[in-house]
Amino acid sequence: MAHTCRGTINLSTAHIDTEDSCNIVLSNGGRTYHLKANSEVERQRWVTALELAKAKAIRMRNNQSDDSGDEEPASQSDKSELHGTLKTLSSKLEDLSTCNELIAKHGAALQRSLSELENLNTGDGGSCSESQGVCEGLGLPGVCACRDFLDLAETHSRKWQRALQHEREQRIRLEETIEQLAKQHNSLERACRGAPGLSAASTGITSTAKGSVQSAKGEASDEDEETEYFDAMEDAPAFITVTADPKHHRRSGSNVSGASEGHPEDWNLEDSVFESSNQSSYNESTCKDHLPKKRRRTRIPDKPNYSLNLWSIMKNCIGKELSKIPMPVNFNEPLSMLQRLTEDLEYHELLDKAVKCESSTEQMCFVAAFSVSSYSTTVHRTAKPFNPLLGETYELDRLEELGFRSLCEQVSHHPPAAAHHVYSKRGWTLWQEITIASKFRGKYLSIMPLGAIHLEFHSSGNHYVWRKVTSTVHNIIVGKLWIDQSGEIEIVNHKSKDKCQLKFTPYSYFSRDVPRKVTGVVSDADGKAHYVMSGTWDEKMECSKIVQSSHGSTSTEGKQKTVYQTLSPKVLWKKYPLPENAENMYFFSDLALTLNEPEERVAPTDSRLRPDQRLMESGRWDEANVEKQRLEEKQRAVRRRREAEAVEALEEGKDYEGYIPLWFERKVDAVTGELICVYKGGYWEAKDKQDWSMCPDIF
Repeated sequence: MAHTCRGTINLSTAHIDTEDSCNIVLSNGGRTYHLKANSEVERQRWVTALELAKAKAIRMRNNQSDDSGDEEPASQSDKSELHGTLKTLSSKLEDLSTCNELIAKHGAALQRSLSELENLNTGDGGSCSESQGVCEGLGLPGVCACRDFLDLAETHSRKWQRALQHEREQRIRLEETIEQLAKQHNSLERACRGAPGLSAASTGITSTAKGSVQSAKGEASDEDEETEYFDAMEDAPAFITVTADPKHHRRSGSNVSGASEGHPEDWNLEDSVFESSNQSSYNESTCKDHLPKKRRRTRIPDKPNYSLNLWSIMKNCIGKELSKIPMPVNFNEPLSMLQRLTEDLEYHELLDKAVKCESSTEQMCFVAAFSVSSYSTTVHRTAKPFNPLLGETYELDRLEELGFRSLCEQVSHHPPAAAHHVYSKRGWTLWQEITIASKFRGKYLSIMPLGAIHLEFHSSGNHYVWRKVTSTVHNIIVGKLWIDQSGEIEIVNHKSKDKCQLKFTPYSYFSRDVPRKVTGVVSDADGKAHYVMSGTWDEKMECSKIVQSSHGSTSTEGKQKTVYQTLSPKVLWKKYPLPENAENMYFFSDLALTLNEPEERVAPTDSRLRPDQRLMESGRWDEANVEKQRLEEKQRAVRRRREAEAVEALEEGKDYEGYIPLWFERKVDAVTGELICVYKGGYWEAKDKQDWSMCPDIF
């Protein structure tokens, strides 16, 4: 077996021993089975059967290639193992050849001795016949058998070498073919994106009066490739989208119920904004100002290969709040939660484009794409960010390069809460206070971000509010860790009352859907649908303008499906490829690699200056663990002192305010009615003056 599973023993490398008359011991790689037979005869039958099975397993391993389904080419270790095996076989054949010569010599000497013995005992007929039997039994037949085996072994050795060489040549040819195909695929993609003629007309679909779907391509298939079927949402109608050709679109009035009054020309008016997003989503450089940029780092030290028994730490943590469990840095990545929060801005250019939209529903599409894009960095990021210390801050000042500046502060320790404020000179402001609630459930870990995200556009006054979905880390104890996002996001524009319902479909082994699928509908204040959103949270999001809607069949849950006829989809957001060697750099994106880069003039509480995180990034994990314990103990001592002050104030009948954030203040939000930490100002002015006297000593 190429991959062992629990309870199995690989017979080809197993040791079969007998303890006594009835017991057998079967062992391999630390696993041992003690087997007991009813009698010595039965035990011997089992030993014989196991030895035969072991011999068969060895033959199968040597003669057959591993068919376990791995698509990766043979690694360097596999090659060296094959060469080692062939070398061993060759040496064994040489040894066997030497033995053959020795046996031949000794056999000849034995025959001579027996012949002499025969001559001496010619008078005794019994002795003569006996010596002849010995001669036949130990003489030439044994030598011949040995020579036959040697010839056979040499023949098979040559056959194996030829087979190995053939397989190696086949693999090289296959690699060359795949490389050529990849190059052709890339050139075709570029040609396809550059061709002006490839529009909705080339893949158009018209809807007949009976509601059937006919493909202009004329390909016979069970489900047309341009038709997407979406799952029903709890608060939105189930729907089917049908891509329509704007040039040949016919409106069928007989079955239209609440049809959209949109015209194909309306879409063309908006093409300038959508097309610009389509192009720039492939190339990050076009999204930025053409200003001389500061050179940022493109790599960090490779992650060391530290092994750690996860279960020994986690078995006592089931049901506990994750933030209260002291964790070694081995489970972390060298970024704090404040830096991970800032990473949500990786695709900030979507908001820069949203500023230019005249229609609020069109603007909603970009905001929805932005809300999904923040999850794209999580797909491979199974490590835990550092819990920020109370009063820790993180700034990202990219005002000149990218047009925005961001500030985060840890405003509460239990429960852990971070306040975030972003100002963009391109016409938008974003703020949020996020509290992470997390529970370890044994097999998986649930992470529930609590708190609303606010986004306001300066010129229009459009104010969008939404909340994050639940993240789940699977295979905590056994297997490879993987992350899934599930739940629903409702984005509301509190000025125009437009809404967007997005559904993150949880992964299901039995589902035929694309994994990590996200679908949604953008509606106006009257509930009329204008756009359909579709894509995946780890790759891209598209939107399609609805030109007609009608009521379709009733679903199994009793909900009536709505059929939307749409124009061809436009790509709003596409994930940037990960940098080279990302798998050894915690799967960080280009932006994430720069977040912990040392920078001058930042506040003394900035995450970049956190010593345990800095030691971890440079690969000194043992020192980082010691430093992490020191920082946490220092924080606990401050908390104990604060608690003592509170008790003292209570005894004296005085008011005690408790911890007050430095750059943020608590206010009731006018839109949601929640108590939220909002930026009160002063940080950037303090940075200009380099006056950090008010900052606490936390490191």
